[in-house]
Amino acid sequence: MDLRKLGGQGLVVSEQGLGCMGMTFAYGPADAEESLRTIHRALELGVTLLDTADMYGPYSNELLVGRAVAGRRDTVTLASKVGSEIVDDNGVPAMTGEVNGHPDYIRAGIEGTLRRLGTDHLDLYYLHRVDPRIPVEDSWAAMAELVHEGKVRFLGISEASAATIERAHAVHPVTAVQSEYSLFTRDVEVNGVLETTNRLGIGFVSYSPLGRGFLSGRIRGTDDIPHDDFRRIAPRFQGANLEANLRIVEQLSALAEDRGLSPAQLALAWVLAQSPRMVTIPGTKRRSYLEENLAASGSPLTPEDVALVSRLVPVGIAAGDRYPAHAMTYLDG
Repeated sequence: MDLRKLGGQGLVVSEQGLGCMGMTFAYGPADAEESLRTIHRALELGVTLLDTADMYGPYSNELLVGRAVAGRRDTVTLASKVGSEIVDDNGVPAMTGEVNGHPDYIRAGIEGTLRRLGTDHLDLYYLHRVDPRIPVEDSWAAMAELVHEGKVRFLGISEASAATIERAHAVHPVTAVQSEYSLFTRDVEVNGVLETTNRLGIGFVSYSPLGRGFLSGRIRGTDDIPHDDFRRIAPRFQGANLEANLRIVEQLSALAEDRGLSPAQLALAWVLAQSPRMVTIPGTKRRSYLEENLAASGSPLTPEDVALVSRLVPVGIAAGDRYPAHAMTYLDG
């Protein structure tokens, strides 16, 4: 597994990390023991970056990752996030559906995250969403305090606009920007985010690089999606949108087969080819899918292949928004 630099502050991680969200949250039934085996297999195969967040569960994902890295902490880069508001509901953590970037909320958030992960410091801490009620400079100053206190090594921001990234970076270096980026979601190519990260030397972490499973070629209809899976309400997986997007995947699958790759490997290799600062965190709960995904790192595409894929799936071709309407409002800019 090749390593890549994120930002200019010294963070180096595997070019493919592991997104752990689906192991406890949003993507249907989960098997904790298989998830633990999947994380351990990822580490055996050279993955160094594990990505989680306090809201995944809430809290259960950080607890799972904490179990997985016990006794292995020195070999792992742990990334988590704060800012999606969680409250105590009679002793049970509950999401409010709001964004909270208040400095006090951030300072409290890191303490719970460190406890659940079983560590005294976090390698990469993201502001999960930008709170429109709080100047990003105030949220970011609170994040920077955590670095000065030794509780966090590097800072990241998720789903932020180009202007917000610039404002945060002026307060304290942004090491990584995490946004959805795949052949189906290429917004950052046209809204200034990729240009800004490249210009400022900030790393980019692509989440959902397989289009929430679409680009794996394994989803052929809603029957392939569990009943308690987030994608059941995602516009891209509904009705006419679903049919249109499946036709795109069919074309990609044919091209992948011609190159001796699976559709997932083609999609991941394309993302990794976009920039030497690009790192991707495909999520999976199964070792077999993990091993398939990681093989994409040994299957680089030629420049001609990259250009061909880009033309086949141009910016904006995916039908439907990537989130339901209420969740789209949480995206900055």
